[in-house]
Amino acid sequence: MADGLELIGYRYSVYTRIVRAALIEMGLEATYHERNPFAATPDTMLLEHTPFRRVPVLRHDDFTLTETSAILRYLDAIGPGLPLVPTAPHQVARMAQVIAITDFYGYVPLVRQVFSNAVFAPMMNEVVDARALAEGLQNAGPVLQSLDAVAAEGLQLNGTDVTLADLHLAPMIAYFTMATQGAAMLKAFPNLQRWWHSVADRPSLLQTDPFAEP
Repeated sequence: MADGLELIGYRYSVYTRIVRAALIEMGLEATYHERNPFAATPDTMLLEHTPFRRVPVLRHDDFTLTETSAILRYLDAIGPGLPLVPTAPHQVARMAQVIAITDFYGYVPLVRQVFSNAVFAPMMNEVVDARALAEGLQNAGPVLQSLDAVAAEGLQLNGTDVTLADLHLAPMIAYFTMATQGAAMLKAFPNLQRWWHSVADRPSLLQTDPFAEP
């Protein structure tokens, strides 16, 4: 049922990495197409599937799907392994909450502001926006605090029962902690740091690290 999967992505995109890690966790394989959504000339392959020119895009035969949360749900439904969506209502709700916090409040400060300016820009010889970096570190506090409370509760981010919430958050924390400031900041949130230590060495994360890949 899962034959014919194709993934259009950008290797440095955290959302592409989320889906690639999910494919590994779910025992699925997809033909990968590298496309740069930030290219000066709009990529025709992206425009064919989404007017937003965003990655990732999943194709399954004649079915095309965008938006990472929707893609993860679909892959979980067709994957051959155990489902990564819990059945208990409280756990499902917490999973959705973690994903929403990650997307709406976490992505910009953790990735676009801290990682991009503390790690990516210097690595690529691009201009560092010190103001955005400082703002990202400030705005990361409430995000980490809320996720630390979820991790303390134990329904999600417990380091044992991996769900779509773990797959959604882990690549963002991976990027955030590549910045020395981010790694230092995470230490103030022991429950979340404990979770991170439990998932940081998962093969799905290690094998999708864009800076370790040849």
